[in-house]
Amino acid sequence: MPLGLFALTVSAFAIGTTEFVIVGLIPEMAVDLDVSIPTAGLLVSLYAFAIAIGAPIVTALTGGLPRRALAIGLMGLFTLGNLIAAVAPGYAVLMAGRVVTGISHGVFFSIGATIATSLVDRSRAGQAVALMFAGLTVAMVVGVPFGAFVGHQFGWRAPFLAVAGLGLISVAGLFLWLPGTIPHNPPAGLHSQLALLARPQLLAMYLVTVFGFGGSFVVFTYLSPLLTDVTGVSTGGVSLALMLFGVATVIGNLLGGKLGDRIGTRKALKVVITGLALSQAALLLTASYPLAMFANLIAWGIFAFAISPIVQSGVVAVATAEAPDAIDAASGFNIAAFSLGVSGASFAGGLIVAGVGLMATPWAAVVSTLISLAIAQWGLRPHHGYMSV
Repeated sequence: MPLGLFALTVSAFAIGTTEFVIVGLIPEMAVDLDVSIPTAGLLVSLYAFAIAIGAPIVTALTGGLPRRALAIGLMGLFTLGNLIAAVAPGYAVLMAGRVVTGISHGVFFSIGATIATSLVDRSRAGQAVALMFAGLTVAMVVGVPFGAFVGHQFGWRAPFLAVAGLGLISVAGLFLWLPGTIPHNPPAGLHSQLALLARPQLLAMYLVTVFGFGGSFVVFTYLSPLLTDVTGVSTGGVSLALMLFGVATVIGNLLGGKLGDRIGTRKALKVVITGLALSQAALLLTASYPLAMFANLIAWGIFAFAISPIVQSGVVAVATAEAPDAIDAASGFNIAAFSLGVSGASFAGGLIVAGVGLMATPWAAVVSTLISLAIAQWGLRPHHGYMSV
């Protein structure tokens, strides 16, 4: 594989780490910044909101720019955002750094797959995209738990400095190894992108992503205080829990893709969403027992991350049949739905923690997941004029 592809993978690893490493550090950040835990949780919510809202707009506005220069510029902006977070004197500046990082994150992944496939011949395009996105997977398994460990040992600013260092390495790699000219088709304009939302099955799958996948972040955003205050584990135990959850996400991603291919999008979603609701409800019983809680985290991670490949393949299938000129835009909307779900769920989780308490968050996650199950059941039924998934 070309060295430019490995530079993209390192970039994806850095991006994936910075998005979720904060989950394991929220209690420490809240104390140091003199804010409440729900307010610290907004650092997750608004990051995801910046991806969901900023990425489609900025991607459309930068559609005519050379891909190499844009990719390098985005990782430079990503690095700057993490440096701002690392040295922020207070909460407001830290939030600004997170928003800058979130926008660069969203646009980078909007163009990254196209760049990756341009670096190899057509027969290896799928492998190229998979290798790039493997950076995200490794971030969940290694980057996030290790970053949380570093944050616990050296302070919450240390992981942001480390990720900024990775960002600089990524910028250098992209500068050295990406070709000067990367062919691309300008993305669809905002009006054309928004027209995709009028297609019932695409809209239904985006809503499944928002409520099904996103709903987990009502709890996941506040997993660290849940584990320390309710389960009674140490900060080292939080890092271990994040690592187990990361391994589960890899398993879920692989199993979800296979299940979707075997029985179809709608049936596969009903299976994994049902399993997700059950694993979230089980948190109410297992949260007080460390071993049971860790086992529950594995089941939860598998079912939650099985949703993404099923929906993504379904979106591509529907877009290929109904809007073949807007497949990239349709996939991009699913990424935006992912971030919108994370943003809304973590914001709702903050309100719940502030109002009712940590142990009410699993109830909210179950409700959100059941909404997504209803959407999969009724919204993905074959309608007249629309294909079945």
